[in-house]
Amino acid sequence: MHIPDRITIDSNICHGKPCIRGLRYPVENVLEWLAGGMTIDDILGDYEDLERDDILVTLAYTAP
Repeated sequence: MHIPDRITIDSNICHGKPCIRGLRYPVENVLEWLAGGMTIDDILGDYEDLERDDILVTLAYTAP
C-alpha cells in the first residue's frame, strides 16, 4: 500500500483536492464518512469502486 498510488492530486478533479486514485472521492469525504460512524465495510458497500486499501491509505495519509 503506497500513498502516491492511492492518493492523487489533479487540478482538474475536485478542484485539486487530494482524491482516491483519481476518482471523484476526496480524502476529506472519506474521513467525514468514517467520523460520521460509517465502517469501512459500509463505505465499500455504498461505493463499489473504492477498495479497502483506499480507505486504509486515507487514514495513513492524514495521520500526523
